[in-house]
Amino acid sequence: MFRGVRAVLFDLDGTLIDSAPDLGAAADAMRLRRGMASKPAADYRPHVGSGARGMLQVAFGMDAQHQDYEHYKEEFFVHYESCLTQRTRPFDGVDRLVAALLQRGLRWGVVTNKAQRFTSPITRSMVLFDSAATVISGDTTPHAKPHPEPLLEAARRLSLSPAHCVYVGDDERDIRAGRSAGMGTVAARYGYLGAGADVASWGADAEVSSPLQVLQLLEPS
Repeated sequence: MFRGVRAVLFDLDGTLIDSAPDLGAAADAMRLRRGMASKPAADYRPHVGSGARGMLQVAFGMDAQHQDYEHYKEEFFVHYESCLTQRTRPFDGVDRLVAALLQRGLRWGVVTNKAQRFTSPITRSMVLFDSAATVISGDTTPHAKPHPEPLLEAARRLSLSPAHCVYVGDDERDIRAGRSAGMGTVAARYGYLGAGADVASWGADAEVSSPLQVLQLLEPS
């Protein structure tokens, strides 16, 4: 159990929101535009944590070294911007988790590697984020996770010591960033873990299989 917690910070995709349907749809639209057959949404979901790189790998078998990768990536971003709030929803239990944190007098926020051009429209579209004390995007600081700087910036904006914060994420880089920042860390097993993810090896202080389980890890105030 975490003691002395004053704020809980979360990764965005795969931790607070299920954005896989919109991300997959954006990549699939590129296939359809080229006369290729649609792929099932289930093919895209495990690779959402890798962002554009993961989506293009599924859609076209293309890695970042491909000569056309940058062109395809920007095309993907344009498609994604056009649909990023159509199917994306908070995971079940996230609304109740946030309400419970606020009831306990705790603040909460977001630290994501998602660029602000995508983070801002999503967070503005959902009432859930009206109560967020801070939102740190992938380009808010010069570094992205697993570097600890985005998490340290969140703590600074909250005027809190990192030791008074807990970070929840569904990727190994989240746990690495949280540990490096000196925060308590929680691995979200319900997120986009990808094939063969060895969550136990990440070194998180705790693991949860649903959002509401985070509450059980916090010492009552």
